[in-house]
Amino acid sequence: MTVATQASDSTQDRPGLSPLQRLAVRPEIGAALGALLVFVFFSLVTDRFLSPLGVATWLDDASTLGIMAVAVAMLMIGGEFDLSAGVMTASTALVTALLAVHAGWNVWLALLASMVFALAVGAFNGWVVMRTGLPSFIVTLGTFLALQGLNLGVTRLVTDTVQVSGVRSAGGYQSAGWVFASTLDIGEARIQASVLWWIVLTAIAATILVRTRFGNWIFAVGGALPSARAVGVPADRTKILLFMGTAFAGWVVGSCNILRFASVQANQGVGLELHYIIAAVVGGCLLTGGFGSAVGAAIGALIFGMARQGIVFARWDSDWFMLFLGVLLLAAVLVNNRFQKRAERVRR
Repeated sequence: MTVATQASDSTQDRPGLSPLQRLAVRPEIGAALGALLVFVFFSLVTDRFLSPLGVATWLDDASTLGIMAVAVAMLMIGGEFDLSAGVMTASTALVTALLAVHAGWNVWLALLASMVFALAVGAFNGWVVMRTGLPSFIVTLGTFLALQGLNLGVTRLVTDTVQVSGVRSAGGYQSAGWVFASTLDIGEARIQASVLWWIVLTAIAATILVRTRFGNWIFAVGGALPSARAVGVPADRTKILLFMGTAFAGWVVGSCNILRFASVQANQGVGLELHYIIAAVVGGCLLTGGFGSAVGAAIGALIFGMARQGIVFARWDSDWFMLFLGVLLLAAVLVNNRFQKRAERVRR
């Protein structure tokens, strides 16, 4: 089963492969080279890019995107998509804020409730996809629209506006804020807690994919679902857990945002789901599943952060960023397909 399941990692333990051959078939190698190119380019274009404030800014920009991109990448390796990932960041933040501010709950209890809500929605998405056989694109599009309407409707009903604020006055805010919204001073750079969450979750995801049986199952259900079921892989459970993983990542991002800014808009996060998918694709994930890397998705998010803030530091029109995204996505798809074919040749 190992040969059939770990499409991107099975070459690592094979004897007879040179270090260059092993490196060449890694899904994230294209993203790593792209990140190096973007880093060098903006380092030469503007001095602000490598200043302590500049580094902290593009790391901050990339962090919340990276948290989501890593979870989305694992789901894509498993052969599915989640279009509700962006709006989930707002939904969980709204649940936390409404319970803490308007219901008088301790922030920690509100965070726990919003996490349960997120995991329940993720489990529902996975269950519907596996139970009905409908494309995850359709199922999660429905969830996206439902959550967007729920966010707006409930927020207006409770607050008469589309915003919830005032979390700083709730009990437990200080300790919760330390976990999700504190800063770490490294020299003159002030690093946000979201950056640390990004690094830790990326390390966990990478370990799961490469070192665990569950990681084998993810590659198996994404690469060849009927074959995976035939050899005993619990496909339903695996995919449901992956959907719950993207929802959990949405909760982490929502918690970081609400505790850092102390307010949340009902339409926050809408449209970002495509950015998460693009970051995962740039990081080496195939749209067809069965191939990809959590580390690559994190690097893809880093490219986003460096490019978006580099354009600002260089004082260019920010509209150029969308052109960059389009070119980056097309290049990533072409490179990923080439690397997959090369990996298949090496395995043979």
